Amino acid sequence: MTNDPRNTNMTERRTTLKSDFISGFSVSLIALPLCLGIALASGMPPLAGLITAIVGGIFGSRISGSFVTISGPAAGLIVVIFAGVESMGGAGVENGFAGYPHILGAIVIAGVIMAFFGLMKVGKFGDFFPSAAVHGMLAAIGVIIFIKQFYPAIGVLPEKGSILSSAARIPEALLQTNVYAAAISITTLLLLTLHPMAKLRWIKAVPAPMWVMILTVSMAQFFPASQVALVTMPEQLLGEGGIAFPNFSKIGEGVFWSATISIALVAAIESLLSAKAVDEIDPLKRKSNLNKDLFAMGSSSSLAALIGGLPMISEIVRSSANINNGGKTQWANFFHGIFLLIFLLLASPLINLIPLSALAAMLVFTGFRLASPKEFKHMFQIGATEFSVFVLTLITTLATDLIIGIAAGIAFNFILLIFKRVRITELFQVKAEVRNEDGRAMIEISGAVVFSNFLGLKKKLDHTFENNNSVTVDLSKSPRIDHTVMGHLKAYQRQATLENKTLTLEGLQDKKAVSEHSLAERYS
Repeated sequence: MTNDPRNTNMTERRTTLKSDFISGFSVSLIALPLCLGIALASGMPPLAGLITAIVGGIFGSRISGSFVTISGPAAGLIVVIFAGVESMGGAGVENGFAGYPHILGAIVIAGVIMAFFGLMKVGKFGDFFPSAAVHGMLAAIGVIIFIKQFYPAIGVLPEKGSILSSAARIPEALLQTNVYAAAISITTLLLLTLHPMAKLRWIKAVPAPMWVMILTVSMAQFFPASQVALVTMPEQLLGEGGIAFPNFSKIGEGVFWSATISIALVAAIESLLSAKAVDEIDPLKRKSNLNKDLFAMGSSSSLAALIGGLPMISEIVRSSANINNGGKTQWANFFHGIFLLIFLLLASPLINLIPLSALAAMLVFTGFRLASPKEFKHMFQIGATEFSVFVLTLITTLATDLIIGIAAGIAFNFILLIFKRVRITELFQVKAEVRNEDGRAMIEISGAVVFSNFLGLKKKLDHTFENNNSVTVDLSKSPRIDHTVMGHLKAYQRQATLENKTLTLEGLQDKKAVSEHSLAERYS
């Protein structure tokens, strides 16, 4: 009996299911405050964030193309959602969430667009964007989140205006600080910072966001009720302030479509980047089906928006927590959604005790991590080109919006490549010849390999590996290999090794590097 492989498989399934169940519960504790905070920061009711995570876990997990990702609302989408809500009627409780039903309509259509991207197999374009521009976009998102959430973190109502004007008014806001809100925020930031350093097992066993909830809820009970703003959940899900439905009355207006396209593009880009990043830290090194994942996130976003939810992506922080807690499959995502549903149905009175300043401080922490000095140092160490693209993307995004920002970063990268004498004809077409040499499959590159033509090289690599277990890429005749391509080639090399195949890169040792970074741009 014990040698029966069917019994072994059943035992493995039970063990995996148990690990996923435990991890799903742990991740739900992390997700609960984050979902509430992201929804409020997006100018929407807190319920919207929970709806998204619940739909993503219960429905999205069943059709996902990934293995250990956790789907739900993401901080990276706060900027586009808030802008859309604001432009279509008003954001936040102070404006009666007037733009909320209209943004739901935009999210429904944006989700359909994302699902269509998946069906059209555009997942491969996740490899198109220059790394520096993507990092610049994420850093800009971090700056915006930090500045916007700084106000509620200190208990001050932010004034309407651009991100730059909001930043300029911070000194004035500090003079109006609510000391109770500030005390809760400082406690939150200290907990999030110090928790990773804790040595005691019982402290590490409880996720940092849950420690935040335990301590800040306790603090709020001792502070004057009139001085501490708390989360407000609806008394009845189907009653006033509960589940909302999309309004498509603004579908003929430009602001509606601006929000729709922005949500679809930013969510698609973040979904692709997140899924690929999580694949890198998956202990089993499984490879996500990016097209299937795009379809899952898009269709799940539309479904969530139909009942009042935010758009969703495969979120990195919660996915990392899932891996760290032993999650093995998408059942962990499913259980995380089930636990959040239980919290919503049975623990709303407890959720109503959470201070808004604690949620804002958690997002301030998230924003700082996205745009930390370490990120600037990292991009500077890679090279001048990457740093300049990174900074230009960041500044342009802050001055305009996310789509214009990343488009400007890509355009500027093209200009720099042309300035470096990369031929215009080579920007989108890689010069590569596939041949067999002494029994080896060889891809010889004779032109520049840059972010915009890597998809052509990747296609040749995929095709060559179909009939060979060992492939050599000869880069000795290539005049330039940019940072983005260096990163892609090293990632492809690691994936090939996991599949018991070999990708050898020749000719790099003869190139000059623009910096000492291992993935720095190379040139002849």
